[in-house]
Amino acid sequence: LMVWLRRTTHYLFIVVVAVNSTLLTINAGDYIFYTDWAWTSFVVFSISQSTMLVVGAIYYMLFTGVPGTATYYATIMTIYTWVAKGAWFALGYPYDFIAVPVWIPSAMLLDLTYWATRRNKHAAIIIGGSLVGLSLPLFNMINLLLVRDPLEMAFKYPRPTLPPYMTPIEPQVGKFYNSPVALGSGAGAVLSVPIAALGAKLNTWTYRWMAA
Repeated sequence: LMVWLRRTTHYLFIVVVAVNSTLLTINAGDYIFYTDWAWTSFVVFSISQSTMLVVGAIYYMLFTGVPGTATYYATIMTIYTWVAKGAWFALGYPYDFIAVPVWIPSAMLLDLTYWATRRNKHAAIIIGGSLVGLSLPLFNMINLLLVRDPLEMAFKYPRPTLPPYMTPIEPQVGKFYNSPVALGSGAGAVLSVPIAALGAKLNTWTYRWMAA
Protein backbone atom coordinates (compact mmCIF):
# COMPACT_ATOMS: atom_id res chain seq x y z
CA LEU A 1 0.00 0.00 0.00
CA MET A 2 2.77 2.46 0.91
CA VAL A 3 4.56 1.80 -2.38
CA TRP A 4 1.34 2.51 -4.27
CA LEU A 5 0.77 5.69 -2.29
CA ARG A 6 4.31 6.94 -2.94
CA ARG A 7 4.05 6.28 -6.67
CA THR A 8 0.66 8.00 -6.81
CA THR A 9 2.10 10.98 -4.98
CA HIS A 10 5.01 11.17 -7.42
CA TYR A 11 2.71 11.30 -10.42
CA LEU A 12 0.42 13.79 -8.72
CA PHE A 13 3.44 16.07 -8.25
CA ILE A 14 4.19 15.74 -11.95
CA VAL A 15 0.66 16.84 -12.86
CA VAL A 16 0.75 19.83 -10.51
CA VAL A 17 4.14 21.12 -11.65
CA ALA A 18 3.44 20.49 -15.34
CA VAL A 19 0.22 22.51 -15.08
CA ASN A 20 2.05 25.34 -13.35
CA SER A 21 4.81 25.27 -15.98
CA THR A 22 2.16 25.61 -18.64
CA LEU A 23 0.56 28.51 -16.80
CA LEU A 24 3.94 30.20 -16.80
CA THR A 25 4.20 29.71 -20.56
CA ILE A 26 0.75 30.91 -21.58
CA ASN A 27 0.61 33.85 -19.18
CA ALA A 28 4.15 35.21 -19.40
CA GLY A 29 2.99 38.18 -21.52
CA ASP A 30 -0.22 38.94 -19.60
CA TYR A 31 -2.29 36.94 -22.06
CA ILE A 32 -0.31 34.86 -24.50
CA PHE A 33 3.42 35.15 -24.88
CA TYR A 34 3.94 32.55 -27.56
CA THR A 35 1.74 33.81 -30.39
CA ASP A 36 2.77 37.44 -29.92
CA TRP A 37 6.50 36.94 -29.59
CA ALA A 38 7.42 33.65 -31.24
CA TRP A 39 8.39 35.28 -34.53
CA THR A 40 9.81 38.42 -32.94
CA SER A 41 12.00 36.80 -30.29
CA PHE A 42 12.10 33.17 -31.35
CA VAL A 43 15.61 32.64 -29.95
CA VAL A 44 14.63 33.91 -26.51
CA PHE A 45 11.46 31.85 -26.59
CA SER A 46 13.36 28.72 -27.64
CA ILE A 47 15.86 29.05 -24.81
CA SER A 48 13.17 29.67 -22.21
CA GLN A 49 11.07 26.72 -23.39
CA SER A 50 14.03 24.32 -23.65
CA THR A 51 15.26 25.11 -20.15
CA MET A 52 11.77 25.11 -18.60
CA LEU A 53 10.94 21.75 -20.14
CA VAL A 54 14.21 20.04 -19.30
CA VAL A 55 14.37 21.09 -15.64
CA GLY A 56 10.92 19.71 -14.83
CA ALA A 57 11.10 16.68 -17.11
CA ILE A 58 14.47 15.42 -15.85
CA TYR A 59 13.51 16.12 -12.26
CA TYR A 60 10.49 13.85 -12.44
CA MET A 61 12.12 11.29 -14.70
CA LEU A 62 14.89 10.77 -12.15
CA PHE A 63 12.41 11.05 -9.29
CA THR A 64 10.40 8.10 -10.60
CA GLY A 65 13.28 6.34 -12.34
CA VAL A 66 10.91 5.43 -15.16
CA PRO A 67 11.80 6.24 -18.81
CA GLY A 68 8.69 7.83 -20.28
CA THR A 69 8.04 10.17 -17.38
CA ALA A 70 9.47 13.15 -19.29
CA THR A 71 7.03 12.51 -22.15
CA TYR A 72 4.22 12.17 -19.64
CA TYR A 73 5.21 15.54 -18.18
CA ALA A 74 5.28 17.22 -21.62
CA THR A 75 1.96 15.64 -22.55
CA ILE A 76 0.25 17.18 -19.52
CA MET A 77 1.64 20.59 -20.48
CA THR A 78 0.38 20.15 -24.03
CA ILE A 79 -3.10 19.04 -23.00
CA TYR A 80 -3.44 21.93 -20.57
CA THR A 81 -2.42 24.44 -23.24
CA TRP A 82 -4.96 22.96 -25.66
CA VAL A 83 -7.59 23.45 -22.94
CA ALA A 84 -6.52 27.11 -22.70
CA LYS A 85 -6.68 27.36 -26.50
CA GLY A 86 -10.23 26.03 -26.42
CA ALA A 87 -11.17 28.48 -23.67
CA TRP A 88 -9.97 31.48 -25.71
CA PHE A 89 -11.76 30.12 -28.78
CA ALA A 90 -14.98 29.82 -26.76
CA LEU A 91 -14.60 33.49 -25.81
CA GLY A 92 -14.75 34.44 -29.47
CA TYR A 93 -11.06 34.62 -30.37
CA PRO A 94 -9.82 32.93 -33.58
CA TYR A 95 -8.50 29.38 -33.58
CA ASP A 96 -4.94 30.61 -34.24
CA PHE A 97 -5.03 33.03 -31.31
CA ILE A 98 -2.97 30.55 -29.27
CA ALA A 99 -0.33 28.43 -30.95
CA VAL A 100 0.42 25.44 -28.71
CA PRO A 101 4.18 24.92 -28.27
CA VAL A 102 5.59 21.51 -29.20
CA TRP A 103 7.19 19.93 -26.14
CA ILE A 104 6.48 16.20 -26.56
CA PRO A 105 9.09 15.18 -29.22
CA SER A 106 11.93 16.80 -27.28
CA ALA A 107 10.79 15.11 -24.07
CA MET A 108 10.71 11.80 -25.93
CA LEU A 109 14.35 12.28 -26.89
CA LEU A 110 15.18 12.81 -23.21
CA ASP A 111 13.34 9.63 -22.29
CA LEU A 112 15.04 7.67 -25.06
CA THR A 113 18.45 8.84 -23.87
CA TYR A 114 17.70 7.73 -20.32
CA TRP A 115 16.39 4.37 -21.55
CA ALA A 116 19.19 3.72 -24.07
CA THR A 117 21.92 4.46 -21.54
CA ARG A 118 20.34 2.09 -19.00
CA ARG A 119 19.16 4.84 -16.69
CA ASN A 120 22.44 6.68 -16.58
CA LYS A 121 21.77 10.01 -14.87
CA HIS A 122 24.83 11.79 -16.25
CA ALA A 123 24.08 10.68 -19.81
CA ALA A 124 20.53 11.96 -19.41
CA ILE A 125 21.86 15.33 -18.26
CA ILE A 126 24.52 15.78 -20.94
CA ILE A 127 23.10 13.96 -23.96
CA GLY A 128 19.41 14.34 -23.15
CA GLY A 129 19.76 18.00 -22.20
CA SER A 130 21.60 18.74 -25.43
CA LEU A 131 18.99 16.93 -27.52
CA VAL A 132 16.15 18.87 -25.90
CA GLY A 133 17.89 22.20 -26.57
CA LEU A 134 18.73 21.24 -30.15
CA SER A 135 15.36 19.84 -31.13
CA LEU A 136 12.80 22.13 -29.51
CA PRO A 137 13.43 25.20 -31.75
CA LEU A 138 13.15 23.01 -34.84
CA PHE A 139 9.84 21.45 -33.81
CA ASN A 140 8.39 24.80 -32.78
CA MET A 141 9.38 26.52 -36.02
CA ILE A 142 7.64 23.75 -37.96
CA ASN A 143 4.65 24.32 -35.68
CA LEU A 144 4.67 28.06 -36.39
CA LEU A 145 4.77 27.52 -40.14
CA LEU A 146 1.36 25.88 -39.79
CA VAL A 147 -0.11 28.94 -38.05
CA ARG A 148 -1.76 31.46 -40.33
CA ASP A 149 0.10 34.55 -39.12
CA PRO A 150 1.03 35.03 -35.45
CA LEU A 151 1.83 38.72 -35.94
CA GLU A 152 -1.52 39.35 -37.60
CA MET A 153 -3.20 37.78 -34.60
CA ALA A 154 -1.12 39.96 -32.29
CA PHE A 155 -2.00 43.24 -34.02
CA LYS A 156 -5.62 42.44 -34.89
CA TYR A 157 -6.51 41.45 -31.34
CA PRO A 158 -4.60 43.87 -29.09
CA ARG A 159 -4.19 43.19 -25.39
CA PRO A 160 -5.46 46.18 -23.40
CA THR A 161 -3.44 45.21 -20.31
CA LEU A 162 -0.09 44.91 -22.07
CA PRO A 163 2.49 47.53 -21.10
CA PRO A 164 4.14 49.38 -24.03
CA TYR A 165 7.38 47.39 -23.81
CA MET A 166 5.44 44.16 -24.37
CA THR A 167 3.71 45.38 -27.54
CA PRO A 168 4.52 43.03 -30.44
CA ILE A 169 6.86 44.47 -33.07
CA GLU A 170 7.78 43.41 -36.56
CA PRO A 171 10.75 41.01 -36.47
CA GLN A 172 14.03 42.51 -37.66
CA VAL A 173 15.21 39.47 -39.56
CA GLY A 174 18.79 39.78 -40.70
CA LYS A 175 19.86 42.53 -38.32
CA PHE A 176 20.31 40.36 -35.25
CA TYR A 177 20.29 36.86 -36.68
CA ASN A 178 19.61 35.21 -40.00
CA SER A 179 18.66 31.81 -38.66
CA PRO A 180 16.61 31.90 -35.45
CA VAL A 181 16.27 28.11 -35.44
CA ALA A 182 20.04 27.55 -35.63
CA LEU A 183 20.82 30.17 -33.00
CA GLY A 184 18.04 28.96 -30.73
CA SER A 185 19.19 25.36 -31.08
CA GLY A 186 22.82 26.22 -30.38
CA ALA A 187 22.10 28.35 -27.35
CA GLY A 188 19.44 25.94 -26.12
CA ALA A 189 21.76 22.94 -26.37
CA VAL A 190 24.41 24.71 -24.29
CA LEU A 191 22.08 26.10 -21.64
CA SER A 192 19.82 23.06 -21.30
CA VAL A 193 22.67 20.91 -19.96
CA PRO A 194 23.38 22.94 -16.78
CA ILE A 195 19.63 23.42 -16.27
CA ALA A 196 19.16 19.64 -16.59
CA ALA A 197 21.90 19.22 -13.98
CA LEU A 198 19.96 21.61 -11.74
CA GLY A 199 16.84 19.48 -12.16
CA ALA A 200 18.82 16.38 -11.21
CA LYS A 201 20.21 18.17 -8.16
CA LEU A 202 16.74 19.27 -7.09
CA ASN A 203 15.78 15.61 -7.23
CA THR A 204 18.62 14.75 -4.84
CA TRP A 205 17.57 17.51 -2.45
CA THR A 206 14.00 16.25 -2.54
CA TYR A 207 15.05 12.75 -1.50
CA ARG A 208 17.15 14.15 1.32
CA TRP A 209 14.20 16.22 2.50
CA MET A 210 11.90 13.19 2.41
CA ALA A 211 14.41 11.12 4.36
CA ALA A 212 14.88 13.77 7.05
